[in-house]
Order: sequence, then C-alpha cells, then structure tokens
Amino acid sequence: MRELTPLCEAIEEVIDQRGGQSPCFSEIDGLILLRSQPHRHPSHLVHKPALCIVAQGSKWTSFGDERLTYRAGEAMLVSVEMPGSSQIIDASAEAPYLCAVITLDLAIMSEVYHSMPTPPAPPASTVNAALVLSLTPALIECVMRALKLLSSPAAITVLYPGVMRELCYWLLAGPQGAMLAQRVLGGERNHRLIAAVHTIRDHFDQTLRIDDLANAAGLSATAFHRQFRALTSMTPVQFQKKIRLLEARNLLLSGEMSAENVAFRVGYASASQFSREYARLFGAPPRRDISKLQNQLKA
Repeated sequence: MRELTPLCEAIEEVIDQRGGQSPCFSEIDGLILLRSQPHRHPSHLVHKPALCIVAQGSKWTSFGDERLTYRAGEAMLVSVEMPGSSQIIDASAEAPYLCAVITLDLAIMSEVYHSMPTPPAPPASTVNAALVLSLTPALIECVMRALKLLSSPAAITVLYPGVMRELCYWLLAGPQGAMLAQRVLGGERNHRLIAAVHTIRDHFDQTLRIDDLANAAGLSATAFHRQFRALTSMTPVQFQKKIRLLEARNLLLSGEMSAENVAFRVGYASASQFSREYARLFGAPPRRDISKLQNQLKA
C-alpha cells in the first residue's frame, strides 16, 4: 500500500538507528517496533491494552478459541490485558514484517471519552476485548508523529501525551468506539468483570473459585462464565492456565529453579500435569523448550 511506505521507512530507520534489534524498545514508554521474518512457531505473551499497527506483512494472534489475522493497513486493538499466541505468516528478507505497538493510556482514553460532544455508547452486552480495524490516514499520522518525536527525546514528555490524546480520539470516533466505550465507561458490572480478570491475572498461582469471582462481579456463576468468555474468548480456567504457563516459562528461562519447583511456584499440585500442559502449549516439555529458546537467544 503506497500510503504505508513512509511508515515502513520510518519504522526501519528507527530500528536501524538502535542497532537493528527486534523488538526495538523506543525512548517512548509503551512504543515498541518490530521487524521480523516469518516465525516457525507461535510466540506467547500477555498482551496489554494496545494498538498493534501493521505497516508490512501479516500476522495472526489467538486469544482462546478466537483467532485474529491482521495485515498491512490494519491493526489489532486489545482493550483488556490477556494472554495470547501470535505468529507472523507473511514476511521475507526483502519485505520483513513491520509493526508499531503502542500501549494505550486508558486514563487518557477515559478523559478523551468524557470530553467528546457525542461519545459512543457502550454496547448493552459484553463484547470481545480484541478486534481488527482498518488504519485511517488520521491513525497513521499519529504513529508517524510519535516516531518523529524519537529524534527529539527532550520533547517526548511534553508532546507525546498530545499524540496519545489524538490517537484515543480517533479510536473512539471510529467503528471500534463502542467496544472502547465499554472498556473505559461501561457500567459497574462491566468494571467488576474486568476486575475479576485482573484478580485471576494477579493471583494466577492460587486456587480458582468461580463462585467467589462471580459474586465479586455481581453475577451468577453461569452468567460470569458466559460474560468472561465473551470478553476474553477463554474460560476463567483457561485464562488462569495460560497465565500460569507463561509465568512458568519466564521463571525457567531465568535458570534459578528446577521445572518441578516452578510447577509448584505457579500453582500446580502435580509436576507431571504441569509438564503435560506446558508441552501442549509450547510444543515441547519444559527442559527441551527452554534449551531451544536459550539456543535461539545465543544465535
């Protein structure tokens, strides 16, 4: 897409100026640039509320049983922190996958929402916290201004909040505005549902009691389960399990604990069950998976 050429060039220039590493963590907190060829295997991480803007290539990301594919000229918008798996599917040495990830400032999002003359109305029912949207010239211009600020580090703290405000405005004013309105406004029950998501994330190593989470959200167990799945495309148990396994992988990479100790650390009562579920998610049991990752890091 011709209109994406300046964005591709700007992303590549910033990455090259910082040593060519990908991911490239810029001087703007929450702005990460990616340049990569196709992945042989999916990557796994906890996605924060962010806009993942594709300038070149394509990628899929799955949350539970929901898979989103987004290409050059599109972006994935995530409004709730949740675990997911991703894989680049269209890229080459001549045309690598290029992406700018911008973490959303939900406080600014809320401020912008309440400043709008006619803000979007949140939907009556719970909607999925991730979707794919088409990039508009206004959104691309916001990203370009953020990248240009990197050449003037002293200006970032003064000017970047304005760029974030404009980005939030265009997102709220677009077709995805209703979904974001539910995230920043919603009702008490919606906020309590999101609080339950955060509770599972923060206490992933503890025994999960659906009835307690449902009561805290002001819902029956059945309604809580249904709305949690509508929001995250996962059941509460699946959400917790993926958080546990991602944390376990990070602990194993540190090299400070054995697989058995890590299993108990993240909340498993059985090391064998941990090994089976770890292999199911990452494609290999803990020791072999970590050895492969360490070799990749050395390469």
